[in-house]
Amino acid sequence: MFDRRQKINLAAALLCFGMVAYAIFYAEGVLGLEPCPLCMFQRVCIGALCIVFVIAALHPARRTGSIIYGVLIFLVAGVTTWVAGRHVWIQSQPHGSVPSCGAPLDSLLEMFPILEVVRRVMTGGGECGVVDWTFLGISMPGWVLIVAVALGLLGVVNNIIYPTRRA
Repeated sequence: MFDRRQKINLAAALLCFGMVAYAIFYAEGVLGLEPCPLCMFQRVCIGALCIVFVIAALHPARRTGSIIYGVLIFLVAGVTTWVAGRHVWIQSQPHGSVPSCGAPLDSLLEMFPILEVVRRVMTGGGECGVVDWTFLGISMPGWVLIVAVALGLLGVVNNIIYPTRRA
């Protein structure tokens, strides 16, 4: 039913879904970790990447369609990499050198237009610099960065470089 390209896209979508589910249900629900604004942005980006992978998995695209999916995956993974990279950079700064964001994300969304909220969040804040979870010595944003780069490369290779050949 699914060709190789679609199966790989579906596996990538499941990985994205698993990442968001882990963040919401386990890290936040069980471990009690409170997400900072940059963490919330990363969840949105991974969710968007999941949606693009799902659509690419469900559509038996020909060459042009698979190139479009590859480009879309590359772009969304690039934005995710940028957000996660910014978060990792903020976490690597000396303690106290990053000023506080001020209001929480939901308050910022009520007070400012969305582009201003994005600008304010991407400048980072003190709460975004806290590392309260690590695995193998890498913080959660570090893992998001690694996975976003890997999924972006996978999307390009799977959908642009070596798509399934169709007439």
